Amino acid sequence: MMHLFLNGLAASAGGGLTYLRNVLPHLSAREGVQVTAALSPQLRREFCGLPRLSLPEINLPTGAVKRFWQEQTSLSTAIRQSGADVLVSVGNFALRKSPVPQVLLSRNSLYTSTDFLRDVRRRREYGLWLDTRIKGSLARRSIEWADSTVAPTEAFAQELRQWSGHNVVAIHHGFDPEAFFRDQTPLAADVRQRLDRERDALRLLYVSHYNYYRNFETLLRALPRLRERMGGRMLKLFLTCRLRAEDNPGSYRAQAASDLVTELGIGDIVVELGAVPYSQLHQVYRECSMYVAPAYAESFAHPLVEAMASGLPVVAADSAVHREICQDAALYFPRFSAEELADQVGQITDSGELSKILSDRGRERSRAFSWNKHVDELLDLAANLLATIDPDLGRSSPAS
Repeated sequence: MMHLFLNGLAASAGGGLTYLRNVLPHLSAREGVQVTAALSPQLRREFCGLPRLSLPEINLPTGAVKRFWQEQTSLSTAIRQSGADVLVSVGNFALRKSPVPQVLLSRNSLYTSTDFLRDVRRRREYGLWLDTRIKGSLARRSIEWADSTVAPTEAFAQELRQWSGHNVVAIHHGFDPEAFFRDQTPLAADVRQRLDRERDALRLLYVSHYNYYRNFETLLRALPRLRERMGGRMLKLFLTCRLRAEDNPGSYRAQAASDLVTELGIGDIVVELGAVPYSQLHQVYRECSMYVAPAYAESFAHPLVEAMASGLPVVAADSAVHREICQDAALYFPRFSAEELADQVGQITDSGELSKILSDRGRERSRAFSWNKHVDELLDLAANLLATIDPDLGRSSPAS
């Protein structure tokens, strides 16, 4: 029996939640594996009842830096009390003196992104710039403290190796089509109403809460050019967020994007669905014609896999991570070029044959991602760490 202690206290939105919602059920279903998971109160309620899963009440401050220092002083005791063999730290930061071998899952691409730091300086978000630099320093040190560090793509693993000077292994995140497409609960009435309008339109989709690195502004600037190219055909862009600060997590200010919608005169194109429950997202993909992914910094991008599995042609910003995920199942554009984004969308719109080719390639490519495979590789890594423990020290030596 292997006992994992999974620290997911930092998971509150986006990829962190997607990861836990997929990995925890797969881990708890494994015979011979016991999991103790430190989660937020909301997630504890969501996962209670899974077999072989213990959910201790560990409540920490909500701020990232405060939470980090609290974890350093209190988490070791909880790990010892649980009797766990291996610590899996999900949230980019490691425990400095873990009492057991530690696997760090590092997936925040902002810490290595010069584009993001340049972007926040341009926006005069100096507090966010400083916050990112501080967290980046802690994330880099965390790679030193962990026995093994895992990135969700080889492209991001290479970034982390160059950034930290330490070895980082790549284990792809997965996709479970049976689970993703299972829930047939009707969408909320207001969401369904918005989706039911102008069904003859070209319907673009972007699944994300608002933040700077997701590059909403480049996507918005592409819409007037695309509308002109399409002549009289209607165009809609569906967003799974609202461009208001109070409706977005963290410190990202959406007002500039909202003002840009007004400035460009595209209020009739942009449809803000708001947050859609993850289990119902597949219904939104099904209602759309194409998926666009303009983000300039990513470490994996789950929605790309979801879109491909849903049969949507994909247009993505040209990055090593996006190319690793989609390969030849997408068209790519320079990440800050609204003109080329519009042209790539237009190219697919003009060719039913190209649209079908990308759709077929995407469905096939999505089959390469498996949460079962991810869990297999994660457990193999944990077992290898246990096998290298120095019996005199009781700990394995951190990877260099």
